[in-house]
Amino acid sequence: MTATVINGKAYAVSLRQQVGAAVAQLRADWDVTPGLAVVLVGEDPASQVYVRSKEAQAREAGLRSTTLRLPASTSQKELLGVVADLNSDPAVDGILVQLPLPPGIDSGSVLAAIDPAKDVDGFHAINAGLLATGQKGLVPCTPLGCLMLLRHCLGPRAMTGLSAVVLGRSNIVGRPMAQLLMQADCTVTIAHKGSRDVPALCRQADILVVAVGRPELVRGDWVKPGSVVIDVGINRMATADGGSRLVGDVAYEEARQVASALTPVPGGVGPMTIACLLLNTVIAACRRRSLAIPSYIADC
Repeated sequence: MTATVINGKAYAVSLRQQVGAAVAQLRADWDVTPGLAVVLVGEDPASQVYVRSKEAQAREAGLRSTTLRLPASTSQKELLGVVADLNSDPAVDGILVQLPLPPGIDSGSVLAAIDPAKDVDGFHAINAGLLATGQKGLVPCTPLGCLMLLRHCLGPRAMTGLSAVVLGRSNIVGRPMAQLLMQADCTVTIAHKGSRDVPALCRQADILVVAVGRPELVRGDWVKPGSVVIDVGINRMATADGGSRLVGDVAYEEARQVASALTPVPGGVGPMTIACLLLNTVIAACRRRSLAIPSYIADC
């Protein structure tokens, strides 16, 4: 068996097109253009690249996109003031503070200061609580993208009753991913560094989602034959010639011989994260104005 490769890049393009259509509809029907504000503090190279990609994709989808670039010397008090201004700005529907923040700034306090209705990253405790209790909030982008890929691969109803294992328990991916899988009627196990016999737990999974940040941790013999594997990890690994390559948390070539479908790295989960950020911005814009969310994105 050779697994089907889940093309997250192609699916993300389709999702962004749907978001663009929703933005055009909101503008035509209600004169509303959803606004996304990204706050970037410091000069972290990876963050700079990621933010530029967000800017380009937001503009392509027709959103009003603003990036506030602040020096690394910005104090926590100053950053909280910027967040407060964005909270009160009626033209801003979504706020994203790019992580990591420079030393000396408590990211938890900053994220907690964002208006939950504008928290398009879905990290605020109120949105986490809404997700945990099955209510409507803003869902973290990466887990939401993973769920969309699973639904695309398996069909939403086909997920009912499947055994799902989430390897990793971070607040950004692991925990919200488990909540989404439970809402899809899967039977969910969260495995982590304190779990006993993690390979055995993984071998029980019809759906295996891996988000631990350890290159090629999951080997082929950890994977249940015929399962679907979602690899969230992205790690840079040195090569024999002195260069480097990007790899996931799953040994791709090994897993590919066992699973029925899996995501590649890069080109799997990564492109979905920004697409879901744009989706969340449109959803936030509609909810803030008590407008109906266009059905073709509400059902994503």
